[in-house]
Amino acid sequence: MDKTEGNYQPILLVISGPSGVGKDSVIQHLKANIINCHITITATTRDIRPGEIDGKDYIFLDKVSFVEKIRLDQFLEYAQVYGNWYGIPTKQVTDALSGGSDVIIKADVQGASTIKNKVEGSILIFLKPPSTLDLEKRLRKRHTEDEGELHLRLATAKEELSKIDLFDYIVVNDNVAEASEQIKHIIDTERFNQHRTKVKIL
Repeated sequence: MDKTEGNYQPILLVISGPSGVGKDSVIQHLKANIINCHITITATTRDIRPGEIDGKDYIFLDKVSFVEKIRLDQFLEYAQVYGNWYGIPTKQVTDALSGGSDVIIKADVQGASTIKNKVEGSILIFLKPPSTLDLEKRLRKRHTEDEGELHLRLATAKEELSKIDLFDYIVVNDNVAEASEQIKHIIDTERFNQHRTKVKIL
């Protein structure tokens, strides 16, 4: 379907999954190699990590600024995760949709559930690790958590895996390129779905 056609309805895709599963890598591969869409930039109060760029990887805010945006109802969804706040700025989403662009949102499982209830027509994808052991290896490899934090993330991952029925699609991320291709196929399928619900923020 040609996105320039007058009857084209943008897609809002939520990519979720446990910490360390590779959500950022898959989304960046999609953006660089496969699709042209708006990828939302999450706001967070966590510390910036080496190599990250403010306004590109995340919007880094202090807690006072974040709470003020909550008060002004400027987030589509927000949550406190591992002691830090994360939120999806609503204006990014509405501006992209009104301009006819497809939107990809990265969210944790709690955030994905919120979006499913708040946005009609949203499509939820759960990015799943090949195994819990593989997820642990990925988390250890990135060296961003101490042992206590690592165990907390693994425990949370097991809980998130139990909520997989919330999602419309499951993609196993054993290989970033292959996972990205599967997500592209999902997007293409939904574009041609004549019964797809129009995206509407409630």
